[in-house]
Formats: sequence, structure tokens, C-alpha cells
Amino acid sequence: MALLSTISPSSVIFGLLEVLGALGVFLFGMKIMSEAVQRVAGKRMRQALAGVTSNRVSGILTGFFTTTLVQSSSATTVLVVSFVNAGLLTLVQSIGVIMGANLGTTITAWIVALIGKFSVSTVALPLIGIGLPFVFIGKDKGKSWGETLLGFGLVFFGLGLLKDSVPDLRELIKTDPGTADTIREIVTWMGGRGFASTLLYLIGGIILTLMVQSSSAAMAITITCALNGWLGDVSDPMLVFRNSAAIVLGENIGTTVTAWLASLGANVNAKRAARAHFTFNVIGVVWMLVVFVPFTHLAWNLTQALPDSMRSAKSDFQTSEIAFATAIFHSAFNLANILLLVWFVPQINRLVKWWVRETRPDPNSNRLRYISQGLVDMGELNLAEAETATRRMNDLTSNMYDGFVRVLNNPSKDLSAEVAELKKMEDQCDEMLHDITTYLIHCSSHEIGSENATRISSILRIVSEYEEASDRIYRLVKLVQRKYEKGRTFTEEQHRELTAICSQVRASLDLCANSISGVSGELLENATRIENRIDKLRKVHNKGAVRRMQSGSVVQTEMLYTEFNNHLEAIGNHALNIIQSAERSEDVGVEARATP
Repeated sequence: MALLSTISPSSVIFGLLEVLGALGVFLFGMKIMSEAVQRVAGKRMRQALAGVTSNRVSGILTGFFTTTLVQSSSATTVLVVSFVNAGLLTLVQSIGVIMGANLGTTITAWIVALIGKFSVSTVALPLIGIGLPFVFIGKDKGKSWGETLLGFGLVFFGLGLLKDSVPDLRELIKTDPGTADTIREIVTWMGGRGFASTLLYLIGGIILTLMVQSSSAAMAITITCALNGWLGDVSDPMLVFRNSAAIVLGENIGTTVTAWLASLGANVNAKRAARAHFTFNVIGVVWMLVVFVPFTHLAWNLTQALPDSMRSAKSDFQTSEIAFATAIFHSAFNLANILLLVWFVPQINRLVKWWVRETRPDPNSNRLRYISQGLVDMGELNLAEAETATRRMNDLTSNMYDGFVRVLNNPSKDLSAEVAELKKMEDQCDEMLHDITTYLIHCSSHEIGSENATRISSILRIVSEYEEASDRIYRLVKLVQRKYEKGRTFTEEQHRELTAICSQVRASLDLCANSISGVSGELLENATRIENRIDKLRKVHNKGAVRRMQSGSVVQTEMLYTEFNNHLEAIGNHALNIIQSAERSEDVGVEARATP
């Protein structure tokens, strides 16, 4: 305790602020780079994630490449939880993607290890210099590429600052022996307890990752501290490496908390995906603790097998070995964990289903909910959820319409229960409009590409048209009820006419479903032709109703018949508006991709 009194509070605070500042530059660079990469390749990344099949290898590769691009396993796993919540991924598929994300995040350790090979400023500053003009003068993809380079440069620059801001314990002995002795005493106390030391450093890794909310940042801090003697005397590099490897294991557990928090309030499958991430990482850490000593020996021997030109750094040969050994351990551990547990995905699936059991159905469990990782915003990639919700809204509207037709064509049956169900579906359409609109506002509140901005505007228009169409369908249901209650009877000719216009509206709604996957010129032409046909039928039918009224037909019945035709024609208009909105967003996207 006497040694603690020799530490100057002002020097500690100033040193801590320097470290936090360097970490801030690194995290800010990672955020800029990750979000810019999403704008450059977001659509392909969405398609890759949403298109993962039951093939576990493809899921692992998708998770690996996505995490390599966004440089955040937390962001990828939160995105996976979000996709499972939206029904884009099954639980089994999500486990494969999470496995790949764990491997993808090991790239950071290699970047940090390579920092000692060259002057950071020779890489970071040119990257920032190249990217900066594009940020100011570039448009769309050009600006996004500029931000990618700028962010990547800041990541390197931040790592260099972090390396310089963490004091080298060997130098500290000369300038501030009291502080150095205190740190050495703490490290000796933690490191001289055998297996208990491994557990202590592991717990430290968990706490560190929870504090910085980024396994990449935690990894950078770990290697930097190891290089500067904070994890043991670098004259015994194997001991320092083992301590840093134990911290890495803790970081693998700490990174699962972000996805766990993101699953709160989500549906059962999203909670299961988060638990699967936790289970996978914890099982990996448990078996690694059993073979920790031989595995670290293996990683160290692999490091010795690296070419001398790669291992040797400008500053210190031993510290460079520690950095590369930690990177090798991190990659080898995650790869071995994947190769071991990929065969037990069904068992992990059953375990998390037992852990998070189905409860009473929650009416709000499947409602669209924007899930954010916090550090790196995933607005670009999360757009896939809104598109999926739009497809569900299309299905709901089509089912409502089929329900109306059944009620209309079965006057002799008691369909009051179906009418009540149709009312619930209409209310659900209202809720979906609110949810999707709120969700898209969250997506667009952050900087997104022009193509996705147009897509968001298109989806907002489309879901509004679906909601209005569902209102019209429910009004038709109420008209059927009024028809039966008032005892209004249509003639066979009127029934044939209504059947004809109903079939055309059904065909128009079918085209709406097809437009979600893409609008071709032929599809738009067919939609326009069908809408014109519906409009023509409405006019012919209403003129016939006027003639019959003039001939003495029951006015109330004919007016009711006219209302049916008007509402059906309005639904046809909404269907055409939906297809046109989808087609306009595609045209803008093609134009944006074609612009040099």
C-alpha cells in the first residue's frame, strides 16, 4: 500500500485520458469504416445474410466475411439476432453465422500485430489524405469509398496512438520507479497463482470487453498492454503471451453480452439466437481451459515457425513474437472451436430451445423492432427487416381479400367468426404500418446511401397503400354484412359482374406480391392493363346500375352494388400504386449504380 502513495494522481489521470483518447480515435475510425462499408456493399451483405441456407459452411463463411468487413463481431451477432427476430434467419442458420463472426473478429489481432512492422503514419495518414477529399466532394458511392479509406486510416492511426499512449513498463522503471513497482507487484500477484491466474485474467477480459463494448477494441488494448510489459515481464515472453491468451478467452465471453442485451424484448427465436452465441463461446472457453497449456505451446511454436522477417519488429523481437502469438492463438482457438462444435449445431439448437421455452403467445412478440448494436449502426443492413415486414403486409392484405370473397360468396353460412378475424387482420395492418414507418425512420436517422434512401421512401409509400387497401377490404366486409342484414339480394347478372371484377382485383394483388422481388417492364405493363380493365368494369357496372334504377329496380340495392364496385376499383388503384412505387425505387437504384 505504501507503493500506491508514490503514484502521482495527476499523472495517472493524464495517462488514462491519453489511452481513452487513443481508444476513441480507434473506435471512431471503426465506426466510420463499418458504416461506410455498409453503404458500399450493404445490399450484397443483406442478400448474403438473408440468403443463408441450412448449409452450415455457407453460414460460417457469410458470418466471417461480414465481420471482416464491418470489423465488429458484436455488430454482426446483433444483426443476426435482429434477422432471427424478423424471420429472415432460422435459429440453426443463425448459429452458423455466429460461428463465422467469431472467426472474422480475429482479423483485428493480426492488424495490431502488424503495427510493429512499419511506421503507422506511413499508412494511416496517406489513407486519410486519399479518403478526405472524396468525403467532401464525392457523391453517393464515391463519398462512401472516401469514408471507408478515412475510417481505415483512423483505425490504424488510433492503434498507433494506443501503442504510444500505453507507457512501456521498462521505460517507466527509469522515469517513475514507484509506479512501475506498484504495477509489477499487481502483475506478479495475478500471474503467480497457476490456473487461478488464468481465471483472473479471463475475468479481466470479460470486464474489459463489457467496458469498451467492442471485442476488437479489447483485443487492441490487450496486445498493446502485453507489448508494454503490463501483463508480465517481456523478458519471459511465454508467460506474457499466456496471460494475454487468457484475456482473449474472457473477451470471447464478454462479446456475447451485447447480443444478449439486444435480444431483450425480441421474440423467442431471437432470444434463442443470443443464447446460442453465449453457449457456443462458453463451451469453447471451457474446453480451451482444459487444454490451455498445450494449446498455448502449440500457438507459440507456430509463431516460431513464422519467417524472421515477419516476426521481427523495428522495436523489439520478443514483443513482436508476443503480438503474433496472441493473434495466432485467437484465430486458432476460434477455428478449432468451429471445427469442433459445427457438428453439434442440432444439439446446441435443442439446448437453447430447452433454455428459452415457448410461453403463452405474446401478441407483440412478432412486431417489427429496430435493434441497434450501439457502437456501429447497422441501419443499412437492417433495411432487410423492413422489406420482410412489407412482404408479410402483402400476405396479410391478400388473405384479407380472400376472406372477403368467401364471406361474399357464402350468404347461407354463419361466418361471423371469420368477420371478427378479418377485423383483427385490419387492425394488424394498422399496427404494421406504424411499426414499419417507425422502423424506417430509425434506419434513415443515420447517414445512408442514396439508393437506400430511395428504397425507404418507396417502402413508406408501399406500406401506406397496403394499409389503405386493407381499410377498403374491411369496408367491403361491412358492406356484405349490411347486405345480409337488410336482406338485399343481387341478381345472377350482378353476381357474375362482381365475380369478374373480384378476379381482376385478385390478379392485381398477385402482381403486387411478385413486385417485391423486382419489377420488370412486362409486370408493370400487365398491372397497368389489369387496372384499366378494373376501371372499365367499374364504369360499365355502375352504368348498368343506373339503368336498372331508372327502370324501377330497388335503389338501395343498386347503390349498395355501386359501392362494391367503387371499393374494388380503389383496391385495384392501390395495387397499381404499389407496383409503380417498387418500380421507381428500382429505376433509381439502377441509375445510381450506372453513374460513374
